[in-house]
Amino acid sequence: MAMIAYHCPEIEVVVVDINEARIKAWQSDKLPIYEPGLLEVVQKARGKNLFFSTDVHKHVGEADIVFVSVNTPTKTRGVGAGKAADLTYWEGAARVIASVSTSSKIIVEKSTVPVKTAEAIEKVLRRNCADSSVEFEILSNPEFLAEGTAIEDLMKPDRVLIGGKDTPSGQKAIAALKSVYAHWVPNERILCTNLWSAELAKLTANAMLAQRISSVNSISALCEATGADVQQVAHSIGTDSRIGRKFLNASVGFGGSCFQKDILNLVYICESVGLKEVADYWHQVIFINDYQKKRFVERVISAMFNTISKKKIAIYGFAFKKDTGDTRETPAIDVCHGLMSDGAKLCIYDPQVEEEQVYLDLATPKFEWDHPYAKAAPMAKDDIAIAKDPLEAAKDSHAICVLTEWDEFKQYDYQKIYDSMTKPAFIFDGRNILDHAKLREIGFIVYALGKPLDPFMQRQYN
Repeated sequence: MAMIAYHCPEIEVVVVDINEARIKAWQSDKLPIYEPGLLEVVQKARGKNLFFSTDVHKHVGEADIVFVSVNTPTKTRGVGAGKAADLTYWEGAARVIASVSTSSKIIVEKSTVPVKTAEAIEKVLRRNCADSSVEFEILSNPEFLAEGTAIEDLMKPDRVLIGGKDTPSGQKAIAALKSVYAHWVPNERILCTNLWSAELAKLTANAMLAQRISSVNSISALCEATGADVQQVAHSIGTDSRIGRKFLNASVGFGGSCFQKDILNLVYICESVGLKEVADYWHQVIFINDYQKKRFVERVISAMFNTISKKKIAIYGFAFKKDTGDTRETPAIDVCHGLMSDGAKLCIYDPQVEEEQVYLDLATPKFEWDHPYAKAAPMAKDDIAIAKDPLEAAKDSHAICVLTEWDEFKQYDYQKIYDSMTKPAFIFDGRNILDHAKLREIGFIVYALGKPLDPFMQRQYN
C-alpha cells in the first residue's frame, strides 16, 4: 500500500487495522516490521496521500477499492487441521466490508488463499450487504515479493498478477487495478488471468521455490556422505539456463510465513479433490525440510561426543533469513528445540529479533504463531539466554551454530571469539557463509553443511 501511495500521489491510500498499537507504530519512525528501504517509502507519502487509522468502518465504507491482507493461518483444529487454511479472518473482513458498504467496490485478495476463495467471499459479501444495489467485484492480486528485498521487488517486479472474472464487470475491475500498477510497472509485466488461476499461481510459486530448497538440501546430505561439495554441485547445475542459479543454496532449512503454510494448503486441496499422489509429492518438500533441521541437530550432538547436556551453545541468527526481523517458521525454532531437548544451554544473538519474540516463538505450539490471539505456554528461561552481541553469546560456549545468513556474521573477529570459547571449539555453519579454511586455521572444528566433513568428525564419527 505504501508503494502505491509512493507512485500514485493522486490516489489516497488508507491502511486500517483494529490493533491500535500497530497503527501508532506505522505513524512513527519505528515501524512495526523491519524491511530495508520501507521507512523511506512510508515517510515520502505519509501525511500526504498515505494514512494509517483504526477507524475501519469509516475508511472501508468510503473506499472504491479494498485490499484485504489478513492472516490465513494453517488450521489447528477440526477438519483439515495441520494442512488447510483457516479463513476465519477473511470471512470476518468480508462481513465488515458488506456491513459498511453503501457503494459498489472492488475487493482485492492480497492474502494467500485456497483456490475458489473468491467465490465463497462473494457469497458472504452479497448476503450481508443491506443495500441490494451495491455490487462487489472480487480480484486476486497476490504478492510475489521476498522479505529482505521487498522494496526492490515492489519497485521492479518480475510480474504483477491480477485475476478476475471473464465478464464485462470483471474485466472493468481488472482494468481499474491495472491502471494503478501502470504508474510504475511496464504493461508487459502486468499479467491478467481468471480468478482461479491467479489464486493457484501464488500457492504453486511458493511450493516450487520451496521445492528447489528441499531438493538441494537433500543433495547436501548425499554430499556429506560421499565427500562432494554441495556448493560446487549447485554452481554446476545452476549454470544450466534451464535450471538457473536461484534458490540453490543449501541451508539448515527454509522458513517464513508462506512456504510451509502454502505447501500444506496445496496438499490439502489436492487431497480434497482426490489427487493423493499429487498431495504426497508436495508433502515430501515439507518432509525434507524437517529432515534437514533434524539432521543438523544430530550432527551437532554426534560431533560433540554424543552429548550436549549442560553445554553452552551460541546461536547466531534467529530470523528465518537475513535483512528481516521475521521469525515465522524460522528453522531456528526447531533447531533450538532439538538442542534443548538434549540438555543444551543456548545463548541466542540476532541483530534484529527482539528478546521477547525469541521466547514467544520457542513457547508457541506449531501452527499457532499466525493466529493473532494465540497463547504461548509459559517459557522456562533457565536454558535460554539472549545476548546483546556475538561475543557475549560465544563466551564460554562449546559451539556456535549459524542459523541465519546475516552479512555481519562474516565480519567478526573469530580469533577473539575462539579465544573466549571452551575447547575444542566447534562452528556449525548452517548457511555456508563463513570462511571455513580460515576458521580451521584459527583452531575451530568446522561443520559446513553439505561439504566434506572436517577430519576431526571423520575420525570420530563418520
